[in-house]
Amino acid sequence: MTATGAIVEEGARGAPSGPWWWARRRSMVLDVALALVSALECLLEGVSFAHGVGMPAELGGLIGVPVGAALVVRRRWPVAVVLISIATTPAEMGFLLGIVGLYSLAASEVPRRIIAVLSAASLLGTLVVAVARFHQDMAQDGYHPGWWSMLAISVLLALGLTAPPVLMGLYVGARRRLVESLRERADGLERELSLLADRAEERAVWARNEERTRIAREMHDVVAHRVSLMVVHAAALQAVALKDPEKASRNAGLVGDMGRQALTELREMLGVLRTSQDGSPAAERPGAAESQRLAEVAAAVSARARAASGVPVVSAVSGVPGVPVAAVVDGGPTLEGLEDLVGQSRDAGMAVELSVMGEERSYAPGVERTAYRVVQEALTNVHKHAPGAKAVVRLAHRDAEVALQVENGPSDGGGTDAGLPSGGNGLVGMRERVTALGGVFVSGPTDAGGFRVSAVIPDAAAA
Repeated sequence: MTATGAIVEEGARGAPSGPWWWARRRSMVLDVALALVSALECLLEGVSFAHGVGMPAELGGLIGVPVGAALVVRRRWPVAVVLISIATTPAEMGFLLGIVGLYSLAASEVPRRIIAVLSAASLLGTLVVAVARFHQDMAQDGYHPGWWSMLAISVLLALGLTAPPVLMGLYVGARRRLVESLRERADGLERELSLLADRAEERAVWARNEERTRIAREMHDVVAHRVSLMVVHAAALQAVALKDPEKASRNAGLVGDMGRQALTELREMLGVLRTSQDGSPAAERPGAAESQRLAEVAAAVSARARAASGVPVVSAVSGVPGVPVAAVVDGGPTLEGLEDLVGQSRDAGMAVELSVMGEERSYAPGVERTAYRVVQEALTNVHKHAPGAKAVVRLAHRDAEVALQVENGPSDGGGTDAGLPSGGNGLVGMRERVTALGGVFVSGPTDAGGFRVSAVIPDAAAA
C-alpha cells in the first residue's frame, strides 16, 4: 500500500490526515521525536568516533546529525534507513537507528526477499564490528580469550540487536494486513447487505404492484362481465318494455339474477381482503364503509329494475335463502361453468356456439380459472364491441394443456348497442393471466372482419 493510498484510506475512515506521507499526525510526532533522539545519539557517537580516528570532533558531529535524523523518513523509505544504518555500522553509530529501521522495514510492504537480504546484511555487519571490537578491547586489557568464545558472544550480541526488531516488525505487519483484510471483508459484507436490502425493497415494491394488478384483474373479471350483461339486458328491457311485457319481465329477472351473482362474487372477494392470515376478521380498514355502500347501491339498482317489471324484489345483500349463488367455488370458477357462462350470453341475445373437443378431464385450479376468465372476457368484449355478432367458443382438452378459442364475426347491427364503456384492460389482463402460467396468448382481427382470441395453457398439475 502506498503512502498516498494510506492517507486516502485513513481520510475515508474519518481519521485526520497528516502532512506528506504520514497517515495521522501522531505518527508524524512519533517519527520526529525518534529522529531527534537518534540525531542526538549519533551526534555523540560521531564525536567519539572522530576522536578515535583523529578527525575533528565538529566533523564527526556534522556526520552524525543527518544520519540519526534519517529516522524521520522510516515510513516512506524504510530500505534507505536500513542501508544508512548498515553503512554507519563500522563507525559504531546509530544504535537506535538500526533497531527502529529494521522494525520499520519488516513491518512495511517491502517484499520478503529484500527484508531477508537487508536483515542478513545488518546481522553480518553487526557481527563483524562486534568481533573486531571485542578483539580490540581484550587486547588492550591484556586478555586473550579463545576465538570460539569471542565469536559466540559476538553472535549473541548481533542476534540480540537484529532478530527482535525484525520479528516484531514481521508480527506487526502481518497483524496489520490481517486487520486490513478483515476490514475490507466487513466493508464488502456491508455493501452486500445494502444491496440485498435494496433488492428486498425492490422485490417488495414489485410484489405489491403485482398484487394490486392481480386484485384489479380479478375485480375486472368478476364485475365487468356480469355488469355488461346487466346493461345489455337493461337495454333490451327498455326496448321491449311497452311492446312485450312478458319478455320485459323475463329480462328484468335476468338483470336481478346477474346483479346478485356479481354482488355475491364481489362480497366473497372483499371477504378475502378483510380476513387476516389466521382466518379471523381483520380490523376495519379505511374504505370498508364505502365498499359496503357501493354494494348496497348496486343491490338497490337491481331491485328497482325488478320492481319496474313487477318481479318480486329479493335483497341480494341480506343473504336471504333462495337467492341464486354464482358458480364460484374455492379457487374460483372452473371449466364446468362454461355452459352456464355461454347460456348467460345467449339469454342476453347473443348467438353463441360452444364446441368441446377431446375427452373431458380436470386441470389444476389455476388453469381452469384462467381458461374460464379468458372465455368470459372474450364474450364480454363481443357484447361491448360487436353487438348482434355470432360467437363461437372452442375448447380442446389435451394431455398436458388446454386450448381455447373465442371467435366472433362482424357486428350485423341486429343487436342493441348498449353503449358499454371500455377501459382497454381486458386483453392485457387475459394475456397476463395466460403468460403467468407459461401459456401462449394470441388475439387480433380476422379476415372476415371479426375478432379472434386464442390461448393455450399448459396443465400445471401434469407438469
